[in-house]
Amino acid sequence: MPADPTPPTDPTPPARPAQPAAPPHPARRDLLRTGLATGAATALGLAATAGAAGTASAAPKRDADRHADQDANRTDRTLTLTGHLPTGSPDFVYLPLEVPEGVREIAVSYGYDKPPVPAGTPGNSCDIGIFDERGTDLGGDGFRGWSGGFRTEFALARGSATPGYLPGPINPGTWHLVLGPYQVAPQGLEYHVEVTLRFGEPGPEFTPHYPPERARGRGRAWYRGDCHLHTVHSDGRRLPEEVAAGARAAGLDFIVSTDHNTSSSHAVWGPLAGPDLLIVPGEEVTTRNGHWLALGLEAGQFVDWRYRSRDEEFPRFVRQVHRSGGLVVPAHPYCPYVACQWKFGYEQADAVEVWNGPWTYDDESAVDTWDSELAVALRGGRSWRPAMGNSDAHSAPQVIGLPHNVVLAEDLTRDAVLDGLRAGRSWLAESAAVRLDLTATGHGRRAGIGEELTVPADAPVDVRLAVSGVPGGTVRLITDEGQLHQESLPADGSGTVVWRTTASLAAYVRAEVRHPRADGTSGKGNAMGPDLPWGPMAALTNPIVLRAEER
Repeated sequence: MPADPTPPTDPTPPARPAQPAAPPHPARRDLLRTGLATGAATALGLAATAGAAGTASAAPKRDADRHADQDANRTDRTLTLTGHLPTGSPDFVYLPLEVPEGVREIAVSYGYDKPPVPAGTPGNSCDIGIFDERGTDLGGDGFRGWSGGFRTEFALARGSATPGYLPGPINPGTWHLVLGPYQVAPQGLEYHVEVTLRFGEPGPEFTPHYPPERARGRGRAWYRGDCHLHTVHSDGRRLPEEVAAGARAAGLDFIVSTDHNTSSSHAVWGPLAGPDLLIVPGEEVTTRNGHWLALGLEAGQFVDWRYRSRDEEFPRFVRQVHRSGGLVVPAHPYCPYVACQWKFGYEQADAVEVWNGPWTYDDESAVDTWDSELAVALRGGRSWRPAMGNSDAHSAPQVIGLPHNVVLAEDLTRDAVLDGLRAGRSWLAESAAVRLDLTATGHGRRAGIGEELTVPADAPVDVRLAVSGVPGGTVRLITDEGQLHQESLPADGSGTVVWRTTASLAAYVRAEVRHPRADGTSGKGNAMGPDLPWGPMAALTNPIVLRAEER
C-alpha cells in the first residue's frame, strides 16, 4: 500500500503509496496564465497560473526590492512567491520561472499553511516539482523532477540533483515550478515558494550508472523478485544501497525500482546490481485515479502521471510502456487512501497487483476481483491477466520481499523475467521460506502454473500441490466454481495435497496457502462478522488452465 494515512504527495501507508506542462484538457484544467509577474524586467520573472474554475488569487507577491540591481551583477538571486489556492483548484498550478544565462544551480524551498479543519474533512496537502525550458506538455521532454509532498526543498544542477530530480543543463528560458494541491482545506491553501538562482561555471556533466539487463542466472528456473519498491528518490526513507542489501537479505534474485513519478533513481542502480541481483528500472505512476506500476522501462525513461480517468490519456502511456517492452500493472487497486482506488479499468493491464505488503482486507478484495475476471475470461476462451504480489516497501520496518513473485524465466534477464510475469508463469510468496509446486496431470500430459492442459472433457485430471514453510497452514484449491478442496498442513508446514477434477468441471485451478486465523482456526470462508474469513495469505498461485479437447 502507499506510507502515511495523511498523504503529502501520494498516500503511502505502511507499505503502499503524487502528480504536472500545459495541462492537456482545457475543459477541466485550462490554467489561466494570468501574467501576474509585475516585475517583468526582473531576471527572475515568475508568474502563477490559476485554475479556470477558480477565481484563484494565485498571484505571487514579490520580494523584488532586495534585487533592484540584479542585472548589474551575477550574484545569487532569491525570490519569494506567495499565493492562495481555493478549494476546487486544478490538479496542477504552474509557476513560470525565467532563468537567465549563467545559472549553475536552481534551489527551491516551499511550504503551505495547514489550518484546522472539521473532523472528517481533508486538510491541506500540496506537492511540488519542476519542468525545464522544454515545456510542460503532457508526456513531453521538459520533466526535471518531482518530490511530491515528501520534501520541502530541492536543488538541481548540471552534475547533481536532489533525489527525485534529474541532473542536467540549466539552460536559459522559461522553466515552470509545479504545485500539486493534492487536498485543499475549506479555507483554501496559502503557499509560499522561495527560489534561488546560483550563478557560476556549470561544473562537470552528470554520468548515469544504469543497471545491466542481465545477472548470473541458472538458465530456465524459478526466480524470486519484488517489483514494487521505493527509495529516497520518492517518498521512501531507504537509500538505494539499503534496498539492494535488503533484497539480497530476503533471498531475492531481482527487484524493480518503482519510485513515484520520477526516473531519477535509474541512474544510480548500476553499482548496486551484480551477478546475484538483477535490478530493473521502473516507476510507480501515481495519478489522481489510482496508481500503476510501469515495470521494465528503458533506463532513464519517464512516464507522465498528470491525468485522470476521464481525460482518456491512460492508453497513450500504456502504449509508451509497451513500446519499451515493459508491463502495465495496476497497484493496490483497493487501497483505502485518497486517489489510490483504481478507476482506469483492467482491459489494458498486463497483470494486476493483488497482494501489497502485509495481508489486509483490501488485498482480499483485490484477489476476489481478479478471480472473478479470471473466471469470465477463461470460460469465454479469452486471455487472462496474471496476479502479482509486491512489498511496496518504503521504510523500516516494512519488509522488502513481503510479498514477492516467484517467476519461471528462461534466465535471469530483464526480458526473460518480464516474459514470465506477462505469461503468468509465477506464484506469490510471503518470503523465501515458502516453497510451492503446483501441477496438473491428465491423459498422459502435464502442465504447471501459467500453462494450459488440454485433455478430453471427462478425462481425470490430478492436481498436485507440494508446499513447505507454512506451519499449520491451510491449502485451498480454487476453480471457476469457487473453492472445491481444502486441507490442513501439519505443524512443520510441509505437505502434499492431491485432488482430482476434469476439464468439464473446471476451466482452471489455482492454489492458495493461508496461515491460521488469529484464533488458531483455519476458517471455512463462510463466516459472517468483522473477522477475515481466512487467515493471512502465505502463498497464491496463478492458474493452470484446463481446456477440453474439441471432438
